[in-house]
Amino acid sequence: MKNLALILLFLVGISCSQQSLSPTETAKVVVESFYNKDNQKLKEYTTAESYESFMAIQDIMTANTSGKFNFKVLQEKVDGDIAWVQFSTSYEEKPETFKLIKENGRWKVTEKALKEKGPF
Repeated sequence: MKNLALILLFLVGISCSQQSLSPTETAKVVVESFYNKDNQKLKEYTTAESYESFMAIQDIMTANTSGKFNFKVLQEKVDGDIAWVQFSTSYEEKPETFKLIKENGRWKVTEKALKEKGPF
């Protein structure tokens, strides 16, 4: 009985410690995992559609990159279960914008719809 109580306490502790990242934190994790080719983490923080898109360009985009990527958030907007994060990195000349959706309580980078405009 004591063991069962300890196991339950342990499981509750683990589930409480896995807090959802903010949209900005999620965007940073996606950029970092993309350039470091940590595809397991990349898959965890992107929708299936976005993951496939990232995988299609990863080798081309990361071929001549090394060192710090200097992720800097320029703007963030959250509206319910949709968020937008505009950021810059040392690897791109122009700022980029990610659209994020909340899926199962966690923010994930997703694809913009055709002709969809972000708030920035």
